[in-house]
Amino acid sequence: MSRSPNRRDALRIGVVGATTGVVAPLAMTADASPSGGPLFDVTRYGAKGDGKTIDSPAINRAIGAAVAAGGGTVYFPSGTYASYSVRLRSGVTLHLDRGATLLAAAPVDGTGFDPPGDGAGNPYQDFGHSHWRASLIWGENLTDIGISGPGRIDGAALVRNMSADSPPGTGDKAIALKLCRNVVIRDITIVRGGHLSILPTGVDNLTIHNVRIDTIRDGINVDCCRNVRISDCTVNTHGDDAIVLKSSYALGFPRATENVTIADTMVSGYDVGTLVDGTYGRDDPAAADRDGPTGRIKFGTESNGGFRNIAISNMIFERCRGLALETVDGGLLEDVTISNITMRDVSNTPFFLRLGARMRGPAGREIGKLRRISISDVTVHNADPRYPSMIVGLPGHDVADVRLSNIRIHMRGGLSMTEAAEQPPELINTFFAEPGAREPYAVPDRPQAYPEPSMFGILPAWAFYIRHATGVQLDNVTARFDEPDTRPAVVCEDVRDVEFHHVRLSKADGAPTFVLRDVTDFALHQGRPVEEARIPGHVDHREL
Repeated sequence: MSRSPNRRDALRIGVVGATTGVVAPLAMTADASPSGGPLFDVTRYGAKGDGKTIDSPAINRAIGAAVAAGGGTVYFPSGTYASYSVRLRSGVTLHLDRGATLLAAAPVDGTGFDPPGDGAGNPYQDFGHSHWRASLIWGENLTDIGISGPGRIDGAALVRNMSADSPPGTGDKAIALKLCRNVVIRDITIVRGGHLSILPTGVDNLTIHNVRIDTIRDGINVDCCRNVRISDCTVNTHGDDAIVLKSSYALGFPRATENVTIADTMVSGYDVGTLVDGTYGRDDPAAADRDGPTGRIKFGTESNGGFRNIAISNMIFERCRGLALETVDGGLLEDVTISNITMRDVSNTPFFLRLGARMRGPAGREIGKLRRISISDVTVHNADPRYPSMIVGLPGHDVADVRLSNIRIHMRGGLSMTEAAEQPPELINTFFAEPGAREPYAVPDRPQAYPEPSMFGILPAWAFYIRHATGVQLDNVTARFDEPDTRPAVVCEDVRDVEFHHVRLSKADGAPTFVLRDVTDFALHQGRPVEEARIPGHVDHREL
């Protein structure tokens, strides 16, 4: 009895149909394959899919056949394909069907992943961000390429840190692309992604859609890229950042990361592997540093070329750090809009805006700028009490034109200036120099330090710490604590043109709500517990 061909039959018929005359080669839809074209089943080129045989030679033969045919889709049917480096080519999409896994195999006697290549040729970023070829999938100078699911990429043998001294055959990234154009990565799951699960550098017109990542280090690093769309993704990275925008010197010149949207996506810091297995573990502290799970969205740290025209919306942060907007290597960070965010169980600070002067790049560059930032419609629950939200520049280099609106923040509270004094000497502030005295505090500027909320120690504010800034507005903002926190709610130092409208703040007995030092043009309207205050000129030191 005959039967109708199913999808698997159709895919195989599509590969051989040109010679059998049964059917013309089958092209996948544009959604699944940006290049279109015929399908090339890797098993027809010798791949076994048994999880033991090294299938990368067969996979690369299938890619070569697709290129010779003018482009097409290299198809992985159900199976586990142990592999070393897969070399993408222009006009080719890799499609892993349901039940298919591309597995990073362990090197044997120096045989393994491709050598890392010549790299960036400069010392301004780490090895992993400046070499691309020692990866499970890599490509350079390509156009019209794609990687699609619903299958899985498993970087089991990829290492978390790689250097020039690593043994031959070592690999450290799941997907690495350099100077490519028109790239689509969608519907795929990546587990154990090594140092970097997805690293596009100098890539233009990049779409990452419906991708699920569960790994220990960075999930998606978008470096020196333009016209990027990240949507409907879930990225779990317990020990590092989930989605990072960078603008490093890896290409040998500064290049901005610009025109980026990130939308309808979740980032988290669950225990490694517990996102994909559905248990969402919260018990393993081993992979996190002193600040707890990472898993956040961050701009920087590498920031030579800067960032501009970025929109982030409809996001969930769960058991991870908050937003970090950092430029410390001379680049601009400007024109950023962030909206509709929920954060739960935040492991350091909800918002960290930092203009620094690490200046990791060629000598002679000026300090960058951080300006025109809008963050709105954010709900934060159960945030770590050690670090308030921070807007921090440098003397003579203000963070400028920042607006926070429609924001609710819930802190755990329970701290005081006693905890601030129990720190390394370089981080101790002297807000209370003597019992009962109100002396100016001294928080170090640390311009060259690696930017992280904990860089200043426990600060003398529990809700907002604003320093070296101009043109800051908080509108319809509520910040509350569970346990009384006897630090001031808000500290402003070396700030000009700051306005608080409809701001509600918890207050502990005996603690000031606002502390102002070296502040010019301060306004407070319809607030609680301080209702109204206006200082049109300059004030050296005042408490409200």
